[in-house]
Amino acid sequence: MRAIITGASRGLGLALATGLAEQGWSLVVDARSPADLASAAEWIGGDVTALPGDIRDPAHRAALAEAAGDVDLLVNNAGILGPSPRPRLADYPVDVLRDVYEVNVFAPLALTRLLLPTLRARDGAVVNVTSDAAVEGYEGWGGYGSAKAALEQASNVLAAEEPGLRVWWVDPGDLRTRMHQEAFPGEDISDRPLPETVVPAFVKLVTERPPSGRVRL
Repeated sequence: MRAIITGASRGLGLALATGLAEQGWSLVVDARSPADLASAAEWIGGDVTALPGDIRDPAHRAALAEAAGDVDLLVNNAGILGPSPRPRLADYPVDVLRDVYEVNVFAPLALTRLLLPTLRARDGAVVNVTSDAAVEGYEGWGGYGSAKAALEQASNVLAAEEPGLRVWWVDPGDLRTRMHQEAFPGEDISDRPLPETVVPAFVKLVTERPPSGRVRL
């Protein structure tokens, strides 16, 4: 079995990649920092191909698809929070909001579309990492939350249009990651669980392959 996991140099992406590698999956992983990705690949171990690059770049997405070949699973994990501290929507710079949507919505959709022929042929699956901010109206979360809401609805429609695939939009909950720390600058987030705690539920998801839908890990 072969998977692509984006944003795999740290946090949730690294935890998920490590969990799948331990189950014998072959992996293609990416991140923007070559040094961080190289360290992550060494940590992950097993059959892992590391391709540094920006998921917004069409050439990088094409390289991921070529490296993966016969891919069975795509995990769209790469994402950005946006400004920190988080601005109210009334004060959100529109050009920055466009960038948040570019990374969190358009890039994963473009990569998914690129891989659809292979995923269809292999009865594959797509995991789009989302957040409770996509469904709840939290103050200060308008940029990130609305982008994740768009990703959720795109996932929902993709599931309806591609009944031969499994499409899951997966909410991992609040985790102790760098992005979550950026969302709460200066605050202690040590009470949040580590990303590794959701790996068993994730492995169970991709192994048992329940129907497409929203999943809370």
